[in-house]
Amino acid sequence: MIDLRLLREDPDRVRASQRARGEDVALVDALLSADERRRSSGARFDELRSEQKALGKLIPKASPEEKQDLLKKAGELSAAVKAADAEQDEADEEAKRLLQQLGNIVHPDVPVGGEEDFVVLDTIGTPRDFAAEGFEPKDHLELGEMLGAIDVERGAKVSGSRFYYLTGVGALLELALVNAAIAQATEAGFIPMLTPALVRPRAMEGTGFLGQAAENVYHLEKDDYYLVGTSEVALAGYHMDEIIDADKLPLRYAGFSPCFRREAGTYGKDTRGIFRVHQFDKVEMFSYVDPADAENEHKRLLEWEKQWLTGLGLPFQVIDVATGDLGASASRKFDCEAWIPTQGKYRELTSASNCDGFQARRLSIRMRDNRDGKKVMQPLATLNGTLCAVPRTIVALLENHQQADGSVWVPEVLRPYLGGREILEPIAK
Repeated sequence: MIDLRLLREDPDRVRASQRARGEDVALVDALLSADERRRSSGARFDELRSEQKALGKLIPKASPEEKQDLLKKAGELSAAVKAADAEQDEADEEAKRLLQQLGNIVHPDVPVGGEEDFVVLDTIGTPRDFAAEGFEPKDHLELGEMLGAIDVERGAKVSGSRFYYLTGVGALLELALVNAAIAQATEAGFIPMLTPALVRPRAMEGTGFLGQAAENVYHLEKDDYYLVGTSEVALAGYHMDEIIDADKLPLRYAGFSPCFRREAGTYGKDTRGIFRVHQFDKVEMFSYVDPADAENEHKRLLEWEKQWLTGLGLPFQVIDVATGDLGASASRKFDCEAWIPTQGKYRELTSASNCDGFQARRLSIRMRDNRDGKKVMQPLATLNGTLCAVPRTIVALLENHQQADGSVWVPEVLRPYLGGREILEPIAK
């Protein structure tokens, strides 16, 4: 959640952020009103409670005649205190409810607009000219079937559409990608983590996934658990309700977990193959940092993602995601989009988001620092960056590194995890 002091001191900035996101600007004024009501009712409660305590001290000392009047007044005051307390609680709940609906304040450099209004920051690598090489590229599903690596037909038979099996070399390729990604992250100083796939409501809500993204979250109603769509949720919740000393920062974790997404609103989109699926595995980077270092950490996460995709030999572009396409928690997001030959366009493979103190406030994660001999506590900043979303990375690898006979070249970074294979060969039918 945002800092309420910012809302009170600069409501126009919050309104501008809401407007840029394409969200309801009236929410800002409703929250200001609820916040004022909460503060005034709180002051009223404190005033009445103080009066009640003072009166309580007078009663034992009063004469019998005065005591009756004081007791009557005490009864009236008690009712007033209860009413003020109830009003304070009601106003507090309303303010909290509205605050939970408000997205993070967007960074001033983020391009304004919708999904198509991103700005390209960098383009790395050149897409292959398959025509010049004398053959037409096959899509990842055809290649995957030739390699005995992907089986969507049986995935649909067992679990329905947008499910799949990775078989044979496909399963080995996933394990190679995960091991190589974790190795890179570990070398960069991240602590590897295997995280829970089921989380309680507070962790999901605290990371901002029960707002605009709620329709894509699987909820197990009987047990009141949520299936994570990214290990970001579990990694953000790892230090929930904790105070971290500033000299311990940054804390960096690389989480591996299965991820689950309903993909609501994407009917008929990316239905072929494994580009957009309901269940997949992912390696996610997550950082806890001093707020003053958040923007630099955001750039570092992006550089690690660029290093990863470059090592895989994939042509890609880096985009600055527009305001209307940001998640509720992110103030700014960079995506790396790999070239997909059979689609003739760049598609998202990784993303890096700066959430500033938004998630930390919701999850009560604070940083303790010594300033001028005094201990200061404030929400720290959290950031996340996808290193390897496995199915989409497999899509990009197969299509970009395919050969005319259906074989696929293996990038050097993956070879140690694939028994030294340099080429993935089609299987005999």
